[in-house]
Order: sequence, then structure tokens, then C-alpha cells
Amino acid sequence: MRVNEDTDRKDARRSRDGYFGPYGGRYVPEVLRSAIEEIEAAFVKAMADPAFAAELQRLRSDFIGRPTPLLHAENASRLLGGADLYIKMEGLAHTGAHKINNAVGQVLLARRMGKRRVIAETGAGQHGVATAAACAKLGVECVVYMGSTDVDRQQPNVATMELFGAKVIPVSSGSRTLKDAINEAFRDWAGSFADTFYVIGSALGPSPYPDMVRTFQSVVGRETKNQLAERGVVPEALVACVGGGSNAIGFFEPFLDLENPRLIGVEAGGIGPGPGEHASRMTGEGARTGIVHGYKSRFLLDEDGQVAETRSISAGLDYPGIGPELAALGRSGRVEFRRATDAEALEALSFIAKNEGVVFALESAHAAAAAISLARSLRPGKAVVVNMSGRGDKDLFITAPVFRPVEWKAFLERELAALNAEGKK
Repeated sequence: MRVNEDTDRKDARRSRDGYFGPYGGRYVPEVLRSAIEEIEAAFVKAMADPAFAAELQRLRSDFIGRPTPLLHAENASRLLGGADLYIKMEGLAHTGAHKINNAVGQVLLARRMGKRRVIAETGAGQHGVATAAACAKLGVECVVYMGSTDVDRQQPNVATMELFGAKVIPVSSGSRTLKDAINEAFRDWAGSFADTFYVIGSALGPSPYPDMVRTFQSVVGRETKNQLAERGVVPEALVACVGGGSNAIGFFEPFLDLENPRLIGVEAGGIGPGPGEHASRMTGEGARTGIVHGYKSRFLLDEDGQVAETRSISAGLDYPGIGPELAALGRSGRVEFRRATDAEALEALSFIAKNEGVVFALESAHAAAAAISLARSLRPGKAVVVNMSGRGDKDLFITAPVFRPVEWKAFLERELAALNAEGKK
């Protein structure tokens, strides 16, 4: 049944009790309520403090490297023969992804609150790297929980986190991915909140986290809006990948209350539509409303109401839920949702790399796949902007075996032989 669009769009925005329409809220154990209330009060106060704003802006400029460029993908646009394609280059931010925007904001808030220790969860590793970097810069102890499956496939990011001084704790329970890392981080926080701040990396979790993450990530959308206006470009659509949704909600934020442009979120289609083959909460089968990780939203759940297995070539898009604001915006129709398969993401990654000299992260490549399809379908003179939420060097151990399997295997065998020989000395 189609809902009333105008009413539903209004209800999608945050209300006083932390809900976006029917989604959101704060479903946490009593032991954590005071900790979350403390964070909410500190966040509201900090955002009204010019000194906090000035320090955040200084870090954005000098540490993160903002503003990031908006690239006109002229070669790709010419080959597609339709709309002009633009790329918001968040992969050029320090640590290689948009995650640093939120990490710096939350770690700065943690230090302001006098917290001596920060914990975080990570999937693809970019949030973990960003949090570790922010903690190193701001002088705060850092612990990162990461599913052991993700540890295995994101070893470069694990090494970088440790180089920044963070302690990385592999999580071997459940599916050994992001949802399990979040579970362990919550367990840690329940016993350590007096001196520990939990930096959640996506626009999800109990209120006020969705608001905090959107606020710190909205710099991406505000820069994009200004950069387009400076060029006199009126976009037909903005496209972003959606795992939990931090890059998408930050990218879309300045446009949410406008009728245009179209806002398109792209989920992980994985290898198929069946159970355990994808991570599509808004476009796939098996998604239901549920309460997981302290908030109410759309989740992939099995028949018993338990969190279902997911699959994606990208570690950052295999989370079984979606942030509550994006779920509400999808329900209202303001944000359109599509899915891209593993194969489509790899094809898009290769196309952009070969024609623009830009390597998308696998997560961002899902958005690129949808943006390419949309640009091809539109007439010349239109414009489509895709958020490259991260760059793809972190995915080398995933993409190299796909694009050059023989050479990559030989390389690894030589490296293993050299390590073994060194160990025998």
C-alpha cells in the first residue's frame, strides 16, 4: 500500500524522542542509559560551542584534508553517451574514506568529556583506521573490535590500525563480521562506560548516534552542494552506497528537504536474491522491522526473528540492518533504493579505474554501478553525482585475485617462501 508521501516525508525527520517515523529510538540495557544520556547532553552542548566548532574545522582542514575535490568524469561521461558523471572524491580524505569525518568529531567529543579510552567497531576497516588515526592525533587510547572474517580479508587496514597504536580485537562469534564486532563493542562498553566512549561508525545504533553521525558526515553533502553551485551544475541525482548508511546520509543531508535531486541509495546485491546471498534490507527478500543493536529499523531476519546471514564482496556493506533515518526516507520515497551485485560492482570499479584513473573502494563501486547505469539512461546535459566514499587500495587482497589471479598467486607464493626462508635463519 502506498503511504501518503508528504506526511511520511515530514515524519522521516527526527522527533524529540530519537525516532525517524517508525524507526530509531534507544533500546539499550539500563546500565547504558546514563552513558548515552551523558553523550547526548555533551553533543548538544558541543555543537553550540564556537570553540568546539573552530577546533573541528581546524582538524577538517589540516588533518583530514578538506574540502575533497568534485571530479568531472569526462572520459567516462563521453563513453556512456548520456548524463555527465561527477565523483565526490572522499577517498582523498586522510585515511582513505569518509569515515574520518565522523571519527574526528566523536573522538574530539570524547576528549572534551574527559574520556580516556575509545572503543569502535569496524567492518571493512575504514572506520577502525579512521578512529585509530583520530585517537593518535588527539591522544586517546583506542580499541577496535573487528570480525575475524573481516580481519582476514582486510589485513592492510588491520596493520594500519596497529601502526596508529590501536589494539585490534578479532571477534570469532557468530558470522565473525561487523554485526558481531558491534555486539562485542557493546559488551565492552557496558562494563567500562565510566571512562570509555563508544565511537559508532555508521548512522545507526541508539539515539543520539544517528544524529551525531549525520551531523559530522553532512560536511560531505554541504561541500558537494557548494561545488556544484560554483560550476552552475544542477544535478539530476546523487548516488551513494548504503551499508549502515553514514556516507549516504551525510551526502544526502543538505538535499533531504528539497524535491530534487533524486537521492539513490545502493545496497549490496551479493551473488543472488536468496537467503544469505546478499545484504539488501530495502530492496531484498527477508527484510523485516526489528530491534537490533539498540535501535529499531529494517533488518534481514530469519523465520525465528534472529539476524540472518548476509553476503557481499565488500566488507563494509554486509551489515544486516540499515540506519533508521535512511529506512524512514526509503519508506517515504524521498530516497530511492537499488541494489548492485558483486559482479556489477567489480565491473564498475574496472570501468572507472581504466577511464578516469580512480580506484573506488568495493563499497563505493556499488554506487558507481548504479550511477553508471543511470547516467547512460539519461540524456546529455543532465548530471549524476556519485559519492566515492573510499578508495580501493584497501581491497587489493580481494580485487587482485579477481583481476589477475595467476600473477597474484605467484606473488603470494614467492612472498611466503621468502618469509619462511627468513624465519629459518
